[in-house]
Amino acid sequence: MTDSTAPITQDVMTIPRKLPEGPINIVGLTREALRDTLIAQGTPEKQAKMRVNQIWQWVYQWGVRDFAEMTNLSKAYRTELARNFVIEIPEMVSRQVSADGTRKYLVRIAGDHEVEVVYIPETDRGTLCISSQVGCTLTCSFCHTGTQKLVRNLTAGEIIGQVMMARDDLGEWPEPGQGTGDNGPRLLSNIVLMGMGEPLYNFDNVRDAMKIAMDGEGISLSRRRITLSTSGVVPEIAKTAEEIGCMLAVSFHATTDEVRDKLVPINKKWNIATLLDALREYPKVSNSERITFEYVMLKDVNDSDEDARRLVQLIKGIPAKINLIPFNEWPGAPHQRSDWDRIEKFADIIYKAGYASPIRTPRGEDIMAACGQLKSASERARKSRRQIESEAGIG
Repeated sequence: MTDSTAPITQDVMTIPRKLPEGPINIVGLTREALRDTLIAQGTPEKQAKMRVNQIWQWVYQWGVRDFAEMTNLSKAYRTELARNFVIEIPEMVSRQVSADGTRKYLVRIAGDHEVEVVYIPETDRGTLCISSQVGCTLTCSFCHTGTQKLVRNLTAGEIIGQVMMARDDLGEWPEPGQGTGDNGPRLLSNIVLMGMGEPLYNFDNVRDAMKIAMDGEGISLSRRRITLSTSGVVPEIAKTAEEIGCMLAVSFHATTDEVRDKLVPINKKWNIATLLDALREYPKVSNSERITFEYVMLKDVNDSDEDARRLVQLIKGIPAKINLIPFNEWPGAPHQRSDWDRIEKFADIIYKAGYASPIRTPRGEDIMAACGQLKSASERARKSRRQIESEAGIG
């Protein structure tokens, strides 16, 4: 058995680990990787940078998946591209729409694995919550994904492909020549890496995918519109500031090591004091405005007035806001949601101490929006079908 908090490296856990035989998927290649791959496939080196720019815009700015539509490339070159490359994104298995407009997708990736993606529309933004791993290794007690074993890391293409799939569903790819970024259609204006998995245990692929999302000639999201949520992988926090520079959120959830050890077991490796030391440096390096502390409200576990006061003292000096999250209960969960008046009292203590303390509105509860629920339901259904087929002598 391995230590559940041991870093999961890209080399060990990400599949495929090398370029596959046959056509190469362009989605997920950085500009540098795409240039090198084009040259390796016969594109003259002097033309490679221009070709990368052209292909990049078609794929990431306008959402084109067919090389034949890339009309500023010669027919012969388009034919050559189609012979050597593909433009493929994860497959949408199911799509559920909540009464509040939240959309939850079950997405299939290579190896017949499934991950979840959630789109949350609000009056001033549309936020897409994406996954970075199949399952998770952290076993946080309040998280449904923590009940699922880690299978593997997602590739950069599978991560950015979730964004592209959601844009397909929302119908928000601009037409060629139409503005992008904040000037174009923006139903999907923000990305949060808060889905299945620990993003910092898949650092390289997350970084490459977010570089694609932030590229001004593609999806063109500002780094301030991307938030990476970590449970506290301390050694990777500084790298996140230097190599991605996005906003940072921390799954904090407790104000003593004794409680956090139980709720977020990675705390046994990097405790609260060690984590806070790393967080104090983050805004200085990344130039982010503040860090978001995520705090799930669990009845009689971490929701006392004393917890609220300790939280304020712990984060003193860190530019921060605290998102209070009413626990999204799931069948068999070991915790209950804090009573609403308790959440409001907790929020009031934090607010009076000078910190923003918004209470997150529960979203999509009618479509199993707690991360991991839809995947578990799909696996149960597939298991049932396999059992039926086996009993009937099929397959």
